[in-house]
Formats: sequence, C-alpha cells, structure tokens
Amino acid sequence: MSSTQAKPQQTQVAQRPLDGITVIALEHVIAAPFCTRQLADLGARVIKIERPGLGDFARAYDTRAKGMSSHFVWVNRSKESLTLDLKQAAALEILHKLLQTADIFVQNLAPGAASRMGLSADHLQKVNPRLIYCDVSGYGNDGPYRDKKAYDLLIQSEAGFLSVTGTPDEPSKAGNSIGDIAAGMYAYSNILAALLLREKTGLGSCIDISMLECLSEWMSFPLYYAMDNTDPPSRNGASHATIYPYGPFLAGDGKTVMLGLQNEREWLQFCRQVLLNEALAIDPRFNSNALRNENRAALKQIILDTFRPLNSQQVIARLDQAQIANAQLNDMAGLWQHQQLAARQRWAEVESASGKMPALIPPGINDAYEYRMGPIPSVGEHTTAILEELGLSENEISTLRQAGTI
Repeated sequence: MSSTQAKPQQTQVAQRPLDGITVIALEHVIAAPFCTRQLADLGARVIKIERPGLGDFARAYDTRAKGMSSHFVWVNRSKESLTLDLKQAAALEILHKLLQTADIFVQNLAPGAASRMGLSADHLQKVNPRLIYCDVSGYGNDGPYRDKKAYDLLIQSEAGFLSVTGTPDEPSKAGNSIGDIAAGMYAYSNILAALLLREKTGLGSCIDISMLECLSEWMSFPLYYAMDNTDPPSRNGASHATIYPYGPFLAGDGKTVMLGLQNEREWLQFCRQVLLNEALAIDPRFNSNALRNENRAALKQIILDTFRPLNSQQVIARLDQAQIANAQLNDMAGLWQHQQLAARQRWAEVESASGKMPALIPPGINDAYEYRMGPIPSVGEHTTAILEELGLSENEISTLRQAGTI
C-alpha cells in the first residue's frame, strides 16, 4: 500500500446490521462472491463452499496480490472456507445439514445444477421455510438462453454495452467485470430486501438474478436514447456520446485532463475563464449543446490549441477557477495514492496467508457501526471447525478427509 494510511480497526465494534445472519455460499468467480462479501461486510457469517485442494478457480487467475489472485482477494475477505466434494453423498449431506438452519443460500452454479443435487429452493424451503435462496446466473432460470454459458464479456456483448463503448472503429469491453458487478449488487440488494420482508412474513424468498437483466438495467439511457429505431449513442472513446465538451483533452505537458460541461451557464464560464474567448460562447456553431456535439471536431481543435501552451496543472487551475468539473486521468498507481481516499481514511488492512493486505473500506460511512474487514481465507481453512460445530468427531472428519470428501 506504500504511503497510503490504513485506518486502525477498533477492538470493540458496535453491532452490525447482519450480525447473527448465516450465509451459505456455493459460489465461484465474481458475481456471487461479490454479493456475499458485502453481506460479510455488514456482519453476516459467510461460509464459502469450495472444491477440496483447488478451491474457487478464481484463486488461480493470477498471483499479483502478494502471490494471491487479485480477483479472489477483492471479493472473499471475511469469509470462512469449507471444502466439500459435492459429487460425494457424504459432502452433500453436510451441505444439507448446514442449510437446515442457514438464513441465506447464494449459488451461481450452471442452471439446473443445484436442483440436480437436491438443492432447489422448493426442496430446501420445505425443511427451512425461513431460508432466503438466491440464484445468480447469466440469463435466468427460464427462457431460450437459460442454458447458455455466460461470462462477463459475453454479457457485456449481449446487453449492448460493447455497442456504445469504445471508439468509432472498434468496440471495447469495460476494464473491470461490470456484468458480474451489476449482478452481485442486485443479488446483494435483493437479499437485503428479502431479509426485511422476512421480518414481516416470517418466510424466506427465492431470488432469481440474471446477469443480462442486471446489465440491461444499467443500459437504460442508451436504450431510451435509441427508442423507436432511432440512432443509438455513438462510440466516442472516453468522450460523452451526446454532450460536448465532455471527455479527455491533452495539455501541453502530454498529460490528459478530463472535463465536462452540463449546461449553457458552464459553457459561458468555460469560454470566458478557460478558453479566454468569451465571443466563442455565442458562435453559431457552438451556442447549444446539440450544435457543439455536431461540430465537436472544430471545437476540440480550439480547446487543444488553447491548452497546448499550458501544463495539466495550469489547465486544472483554470477549470477549478471557472468551476468547471474536471479530473485527472489516473492510473492504478495514482488510485493507490489518491489523496482523497487517504484523507477520508478509506484504507484498512486485512489478514491473509500472504500477510497483511490493504483493502478499501466499503463505500458508505455509517456512524452506527464499522464494516467488518476480516481475513482472506485459505482453501478449506475452516473445514474442521465447521464440521465440529455440526457434531462430527475427530475420527469422522479424518475419514472424510481420507476419502477426499473434504
């Protein structure tokens, strides 16, 4: 974490919203694990079911985080790892026993796989009517796409995200797993709503989360913009598709400054205080956003000519003085060292098998409690302890381990 300041953790923590809630997670990769990590942040006990030996295959995606996978480190802190080979009847029996008293079950297996193991919502809720069952999949539990494999890039494509992202010459995927993230967030919020509903009814719910539907919701601006077979927003790289100037501009030192105008008042201020050319504000090519967007090539050249004698900090100073929204084009090194995150003490440290790991504290500062920032589990780290809680003896656990069940 270099010079970034970590926020010290209190030894005594106030009650968290999900203290006492138990989550069983039959999960892998990002969407479901991101959901359950956020439940753990709020105090829930999350028991993550992993394959014996290998664990969640996201553990092997890379070794960039002190020898661990960057993906896994991000979405799996504060969980307990229980290894079970669910192809074996004894392992399924253990999972069923856990689910008899659990509050939440989250799974993102292939469609139909959970049901084939006797893990359908109908079956489990007959035994545990208060169980909240959340199924995360690519396309949902019915429809013609039900059984198609769904990875993040494929969902970005199906949801039309690629059609509006990139340059005029080539579409681009998002630099992070936006389809998985969307699904994880909607799974999380749906589970919180189901917990509130359970307080009123005493009964659990079954939640069907589709990655396609989650990302399609986030695509609603382009959808409405292209209603009735009208032209969709064009791909304009990092520039806004319909508002101009709104995007990246090069300063004289070769650094990029992002800026954005939202209205005509800001356009006048931009011309007056940044471009030092107030007459430009009433130029018939540029005196409305629609015209500026239509004539963006000409306006871009005027802006670049003005910025060329200035370095990026001088450009930002002018923009700040004119109260024009702007930002630096940060890279990951810049984000690690971002002074705003440091000033607001948004970094903590969590334990792992590789030592202390820096971790962003979840967004949203609540003065009633602090988020849990627990260790990143090793594969099967909590298997013995969890099985002992279920009443298994040392000999029984040893037998299961020899059989490869755990």
